[in-house]
Amino acid sequence: MTYKDTRSPRRVYSVGEEPDPRFSFANERTFLAWIRTCLALIAAGVALDVFGGSTDEAAKRWLAGAIITTGIVCSIAAYARWMAAERAMRLSHPVPAMPLGRLLLAVVVLVGIGVGVLVLTLP
Repeated sequence: MTYKDTRSPRRVYSVGEEPDPRFSFANERTFLAWIRTCLALIAAGVALDVFGGSTDEAAKRWLAGAIITTGIVCSIAAYARWMAAERAMRLSHPVPAMPLGRLLLAVVVLVGIGVGVLVLTLP
């Protein structure tokens, strides 16, 4: 059994050659930064739901749900992005594009508008 056979995910580590460790560490730091962002989104959704004040309950729950769902989706996408980038580096291919940033931007803007509307309609 070789070292390649013991690492997980096998889809990543079973192909190509070891890249420069600096690039793998940078890829890992990027993944961890996305995970921190996802945790912050989930915490913000919970905070909005629990401490959101006496605004429209349905709108508040919908916004909190959207923020939490975005955090969950982004965490899954961050892992997929990490795997794709690591695999590309191992195969000496270009690192794939990142649509995750645009998705996160769109959701944050829409939720920000929603929270702004809730704040403006406070009694």
